[in-house]
Parts: sequence; structure tokens; C-alpha cells
Amino acid sequence: MAAEDVLDAYFRQLERRIDLPRAPAGVSLASGTTLTRIAFGSCASEIRDQSFWTSIAAARPQLFMMIGDNVYGDTNWRGDAELGTLRASYARLAAEPRFAAFRAQVPMLATWDDHDFGFNDGGRDFAFRRWSQTIYQTFWDVPAEVRARDGVYESRIVGPAGRRVQIILLDTRFFRSALRRAELPPGQRPPLGPYAPETSADATMLGEAQWAWLEEELRRPADLRIVVSSIQVLTEAHNFESWATMPRERERLLALLAARSGGGLLLLSGDRHAGGIYRDTPAAMNGETVWELTSSSLNMPFTDTATNTAREPDPRRVSAFISEENFGVLEIDWPRRQVTLNLRGLAGEVRAGQTVTWTPPSRRGAQATFSMPSTVSLR
Repeated sequence: MAAEDVLDAYFRQLERRIDLPRAPAGVSLASGTTLTRIAFGSCASEIRDQSFWTSIAAARPQLFMMIGDNVYGDTNWRGDAELGTLRASYARLAAEPRFAAFRAQVPMLATWDDHDFGFNDGGRDFAFRRWSQTIYQTFWDVPAEVRARDGVYESRIVGPAGRRVQIILLDTRFFRSALRRAELPPGQRPPLGPYAPETSADATMLGEAQWAWLEEELRRPADLRIVVSSIQVLTEAHNFESWATMPRERERLLALLAARSGGGLLLLSGDRHAGGIYRDTPAAMNGETVWELTSSSLNMPFTDTATNTAREPDPRRVSAFISEENFGVLEIDWPRRQVTLNLRGLAGEVRAGQTVTWTPPSRRGAQATFSMPSTVSLR
């Protein structure tokens, strides 16, 4: 019997003996809703100020997505299999009145990142990943089809024909193989992260089951697709966690996105404790321009915008590297086929913004037009 099988039996017994924390009751999003404003964020410590819930509610989103590090459950964790600190972190968030008030107003979706999965930069080698998954699924009350499989990835399609938004939330933790550490001289600290690209054929970010599921999801009809990755996809400007640590897997992702069955495409990410707007035209996308909005963090800033922007120059980033507290907002203008990407501070101010236009599926071969100086093509 494998070690994980032995642990599964133990965790089944444990689940019968304890009450797992649950998020306060929330409101649901009707499947026929025409989405015009979506907000998202990442990196929210449950022991820090939670006033960001009020700030996000003031932006009046129809949907809010927590896309990773939704709690910091690995803080002070001592290696116990019961994941006591993770459960305590969720319990503290559940008891936060502003979170409860937000849940009562705004529908929510979620995926996880490392600190609410198990440990910093963790992947499939986390021995207690299935217990962590049970804790996550219970707290967020995930749908039955998600509970029926390993991993927390899921997809929703919202809106009527002609205005359908597909939201795909990837799981970059449960199946991800080990990262490769950069080889450095003794005592030298890497300035922008500790990892080097892992190019072996068996390295995986999503695992084969999730890859197969994603391919099927991208065949479904949608007018605008929003793909959520807890870690950044396009950038190669740092050596922290990102899809650049597994370039073969990133090429696979981009090729799969290029082969989707029509619709505009946006990438959302978090993780970095800073946010920005990114643009690239990868070879794997056959000349298509791809846009990514990174939003982080809600209440865990590490430095200031000027310092971080200078520290991490990036030809793919078209904004400053916003390092104070922020959340992301997408505003969809369906008649114009435009999406405005905003990073907002907690006072509601726009810290970075970009409007992009996508070509409707019936006109995929048509040349994109530019309607304003700040508008660029999103196919």
C-alpha cells in the first residue's frame, strides 16, 4: 500500500472526528447573467487587516475570484499531518465579519496557491495534499464534480449566447512536479528567485488528467474565455515560481489556448505580492497577442511600486509593477467587444489600466482595428 493510501484512511477517520471550517453562506451567480464587471485578487493574510473586502464591494463586481494564497495556512506549521495551522487559518477567515458581509453580497469562485495548499512553493510532493484538498473543498463548498476528482480545478460558463464568459480556474499545485533549483556559487543569493527552467519531458504543471480536462473545456462554445492561473504565465523576467520554470509545459498551454474553439482570451494570475499588465505574442499562439493581468496582494505588500518596477524590468509588462495593496477588475463592453483591465488600490483608485479589443469568433480571420490610442487587439 502506498504511503498516500495509508494517509487517506487516517484522514477519513480524522474527518469524522472534527468539524472542518466553512465559509459563511454566499450568494450564487445565475448562469444566465451577462457579466460586465468581474473582480479578483490574491495573497490575503487572515491575520492582517481585512478592510479590502469593503473596498472590493464598493467596486460593485458581479463576481469575485480568490485566485490563491487566500489564507496563509502554512505560517508556523510544524509538520503535523492534521494541518492544524491551515484549519485554524480558514476558521479565522470564516469568523471575519467583513468577509461574511461580502459573501452575502457578491458571488465568489476560488482556486488555491501554495500557502493555502500546504507550504511555500509546494507541489505534488506534499504528503498531505489530499487532506488539504478536503479542507479546501469543505471551506469553499465546491461543486460535486470537483469533489469527484483530484485537484481543485473547475470551469464555469456564464451568460447568454453571444455574451458567454467561460471562466477556467486551473490548479497549479496538486499535480505539479518538483521545481529545479538554480545552481549558484556557495553563499550567493539569487536576486530574482531561486529556480531554473526544468526542461525534462516528465515535468508537469497540471498533470495529464487536468490537461485532458482543459482541452475538452476549450472546445466548449464561449465568446470570452478567462483562464486563471495562480502563478504568472507570460513573464520570463524573474526566477520565482511561474510557468517559465517549466517552458515545455508553458508551450503546451499556449498551444492549447491557440487551438480553442473561438472567443477572446484573457489570462489572470497572482502570487507575486505585486501586480501588472502583461502582453506577449508567443510563437505557440500563431501570432495572436495575449494579455495577462496579475493582481497581488490584497493585504500582503512587500515593497513599493518604484522599487519593484526598477528591480524587475520586463519587456512583456506594459505597466508599472504595482506593489501596494491592489485588486483586479475586468470591465466588459459587449457591443464594442472590449475589456478594460484595471488594477485598483484599496481606495478604489485605478493604479494601472488597459483597454483591449477582441475579434468575435465569426471574424477570427479579420484584421483587428484600433478604436482608441489605449486600445489593442485581443483575439
